[in-house]
Amino acid sequence: MAKKHATMKLKNSVYEAELYRLQAELVKVQEWTKATGARMVIIFEGRDAAGKGGTIKRLTEYLSSRTARVTALPAPTERERSQWYYQRYIAHLPAAGEIVIFDRSWYNRAGVERVMGFCTPQEYARFMRQTPMFEEMLIEDGILLRKYWFSVSDSEQLKRFRSRLKDPLRQWKLSSMDLESISRWEDYSRAKDEMLVHTDIPASPWFIVESDIKKNARINMISHLLSTIPYTDVPEEKIELPDRPAPSGGYDRPPREMSTYVPDHAAVLMGDREKDL
Repeated sequence: MAKKHATMKLKNSVYEAELYRLQAELVKVQEWTKATGARMVIIFEGRDAAGKGGTIKRLTEYLSSRTARVTALPAPTERERSQWYYQRYIAHLPAAGEIVIFDRSWYNRAGVERVMGFCTPQEYARFMRQTPMFEEMLIEDGILLRKYWFSVSDSEQLKRFRSRLKDPLRQWKLSSMDLESISRWEDYSRAKDEMLVHTDIPASPWFIVESDIKKNARINMISHLLSTIPYTDVPEEKIELPDRPAPSGGYDRPPREMSTYVPDHAAVLMGDREKDL
């Protein structure tokens, strides 16, 4: 397998400064979205452990959950399997002033469903034929649609899987499907290539994010997203904190003993710290 072009990892100081700047711009995008009634859909796809979740976390870190929400749908129910394939995704599309981030999307059919045999050849062929038309309908209706594919090398993916296996806080991220993707690497590669042939169209292109270096991938993806959105600064309402009124003398706080407080675990830790010193 051909190696990817080597890239220097950003210094932490550079990464943190640029991430802060980009996140400030994302807040401007949020305010522009609310002010103009824009509707935005951002699709995150890619191999398991490709860094999608970490990028989504940084993308939404300072955004209001009322404006920007992440949608990660579970496996379809029996009822949903009997519906038009796109139906359950349509229910999560944005209204005016909203941003929806799909952490995996209708492209499940082109990836895991195709490789694992969860859909029939007829359903897969129908998906490939209908998806460009479906997305053109969304765009024609005014939705800003952006699609990102996170690309990770097989060696880096395996490294991240091993890291998760040893980390009790991240073991839950490893599933049987993740492990299956190791032995089916080439099958997923073929599925991705075929997906791009059918759905990487001028009206709705795919943008590939090289993600072997997570921090670089986050900066690259967010920077590119901002460059594709025609947002402008929205005048801010001037806010001034009022002066706190002087006590009126008509209120007495109930005794502390009447309330149940959580134990001061922090004080215990500080005491243990002082003992260690």
